[in-house]
Amino acid sequence: MYLDENLTEQYTKDGLGAYQAQRLAQLYAFGPIVFEVARLMVKWGIFEMLETPMTPEEVAEKAGVSVYAAKCLLESSLTMNTVTLDTETGRYALAKTGWFLLHDRSTRVNMDFNHDVNYQGMFFLEEALKEGKPAGLKCLGDWPTVYEGLSQLPEPAKSSWFAFDHHYSDGAFEQALALVFSRPTRHLMDVGGNTGRWALQCVRHNPDVEVTIVDLPQQIAMMCEQTAGEPGADRIHGHAADMLDDNSQLPSNPPFDAIWMSQFLDCFSEPQIRSILRRAAAVMTPDTRLYIMETLWDRQRFDTAAFCLAQTSLYFTAIANGNSKMYHSDDLVRLVRESGLEVETIHDFLGLGHSVVVCRR
Repeated sequence: MYLDENLTEQYTKDGLGAYQAQRLAQLYAFGPIVFEVARLMVKWGIFEMLETPMTPEEVAEKAGVSVYAAKCLLESSLTMNTVTLDTETGRYALAKTGWFLLHDRSTRVNMDFNHDVNYQGMFFLEEALKEGKPAGLKCLGDWPTVYEGLSQLPEPAKSSWFAFDHHYSDGAFEQALALVFSRPTRHLMDVGGNTGRWALQCVRHNPDVEVTIVDLPQQIAMMCEQTAGEPGADRIHGHAADMLDDNSQLPSNPPFDAIWMSQFLDCFSEPQIRSILRRAAAVMTPDTRLYIMETLWDRQRFDTAAFCLAQTSLYFTAIANGNSKMYHSDDLVRLVRESGLEVETIHDFLGLGHSVVVCRR
């Protein structure tokens, strides 16, 4: 289904008063400091302590830090609206925003991802935007893109990268399985199958389906390691290919009933997406359906989700590859059509804000 209202309409007017706008501007100016304070309040367990109001001295003793350190963090957090202060007792307590930083899974995943994967590399964002190359990736390793280095990422970046990726995809799997297998599906191609989590879901859901994962050789090796011994793993096959190479073709035998691309096309630029989709179209029959699952920033229920996705685009710029992003649905639909395919349906609100674009020849 298509949404009746476009989320981007709310961005056509400036609805902030002068005071709100000035405060927001200062928040951005002090962004790195604010981020680190919030992260340490979580890491050192101070937010959790403040679910029961405490004085700075009590916080310092329980956290194992100096009173000076406790006061610095608490006073900063107070002006960040993550804690409150009872002026009569001198006790600090957890505020609503602090509660979300502490308990909201998406917020915690995003914070770890930004600290462990993005933080140092974002210093090179300007260079990345100007050159179209992931200038910040050198902070993690020496690869052309992050995808060649996923299996070699240093810790904790590796764990945080996969936690981020899995958090946003796994929640949509159940609804996506129902959608894909609503049609007879004996042979399914998973392009960009990564560690094989979706493939395992497919073979568990359908006892007859054979899944072929297409990915980089090092990703295929990691997938084989991750799926070894799992029920149905004998029906998961690997096909090594670099989709950045225009000469790299997708397998066509046996004829595939479904081609699945989940959180895959956002890893490529528009010309690259067009090339990949044309190669998919070349191996599709009239009965094949291509399922593209993406978090399209304009097809979200809430502004907060759109905000997170728009900022994630800059991870692709500075760290991942230098030229891809979280796409607007209009851009993705245009690329599908320019590739010789037709959009059959769009299904929104799967999991944490995913859409599935169903395409046919």
